[in-house]
Amino acid sequence: MCHHRMERSVPRSSFGKPSSTAKKQRWERLRRQWELLGVFEIDQQHEFYSLTCMIKEGLSMSIQTATDSAPTNQLSEEDFISKVTQIHKGFTLETFAGPVFSKLRGSLGVTEQEYQQSLCSDKCYLQFISNSKSKADFFLTNDKRFFLKTQNEREIRFLLDNLKIYMEHMRTYPHSLLVKLLGVHRINISYRQKKYFIVMQSVFYPDDRISARYDIKGCEVSRWTNPVPEGCQIIVVLKDLNFEGQYITLDQQRSWLLRQVEIDTDFLRSLNVLDYSLLIACQPLQQDERHHALSFASLIKRTKRSVHPSTSPSQSIPSVPGTVPEVYGFKKRLEYWWKRLRHPGRTFSTVSPRNYCTRLCQWVQDHTK
Repeated sequence: MCHHRMERSVPRSSFGKPSSTAKKQRWERLRRQWELLGVFEIDQQHEFYSLTCMIKEGLSMSIQTATDSAPTNQLSEEDFISKVTQIHKGFTLETFAGPVFSKLRGSLGVTEQEYQQSLCSDKCYLQFISNSKSKADFFLTNDKRFFLKTQNEREIRFLLDNLKIYMEHMRTYPHSLLVKLLGVHRINISYRQKKYFIVMQSVFYPDDRISARYDIKGCEVSRWTNPVPEGCQIIVVLKDLNFEGQYITLDQQRSWLLRQVEIDTDFLRSLNVLDYSLLIACQPLQQDERHHALSFASLIKRTKRSVHPSTSPSQSIPSVPGTVPEVYGFKKRLEYWWKRLRHPGRTFSTVSPRNYCTRLCQWVQDHTK
C-alpha cells in the first residue's frame, strides 16, 4: 500500500440525508478507499448507489426506444429540440434530442446494443475522484468505456442550443479531437431535486496499458499535480508543469495534429468558451510495436492517429474535451483581472477565448516534433 495525499473532490448527493453516525462511518470508509483508488465501485453502501441504479434503468428504456425507432437518415429541426419523458417507479427520465445523439453514436461505430450493454449492465458504475474544481459528479461504466457527468441547467441549455453546429463540426471533421457527446438526460426523483447529466465516450478507453495521463491547458498557475509513487494504484491526471521537459514525436503526423487542434480550438473560440483541456495519454508499446508504430493506428480508436513521445517507447493519444466549457462572461472577466493582480507575470487559465485558443495551440507547437 502506498501512502499519498491526492487532491480530490468530495462526493455530493442531493438524494437522502443519512444520520450523522452513518455519514461519519461512510466518509471514513470512502477516505480509506481514496488512499487506494482514484476510481472505485459504487456498491450498495455508496450514497450514489440508488441514483445510479435509477439512471441505468432509465437509460435502458431510453436506448431501447432509440433501438426500436426507424433509423433517421436526415435530422429535422424537431429532432434537435425533442424531449421524451419516460415514467418509472419513483422517478422519470427525460431524454433530450434523442434522434440526434443516436445518429452521432452510429456515426462513431457505437451500436445501440453495445451502448445499452455498457451503460445498463448489472455491474456497478464506478466513481471517478477528480481533482477538478468543478462541482460535477463523475461516473464511469464498469467497463470504463463511457463517462457520465452531472451538469447544471445553464450548461445543458448551452450545449443543446449549440448542438446543431457541434454535429456539423463532427460531420465535417470526423477525426476531431473534441469529446464525443452521446446523450443528454435529466432524472427527476419524486419531488426532490432534478439532476441533469451527459454521457460521453471515455477518452481513456481502453485504459489497461495507459501509464500516464495529462490534462493540458497551456498555463502555469495551479498546473502541477503530485505524481504517485511507482507501483501505486491511484489514478492521477497530471498537468502542464508535470509535462515540462517532454516532447511528443509525431513525424509526418505533426502537421495533421497541429491543424486539427487549431480547427477544434477555433470552433470553441467561436462559441466564446474557455477552460477546456488537451488530454494526453501515454501508452507503452509492446516489443513488436516499437518497430511498427505507424502500422497500428487503428488500435487507437480515439483519434485513429498513432503518435508517440520521444521520451519513451510509448504512444500518446491526444483529445480535446469539450464538455460544455465555461463561457467567457462578466464573472470570468473579473476573475481574469483578479488573477492578473495575484499572479503577475505568470500564465493562468482565465483569459479571453481568443487568447486561450492561441495559447493552447502554441503549447502543442512547442511540445511536438
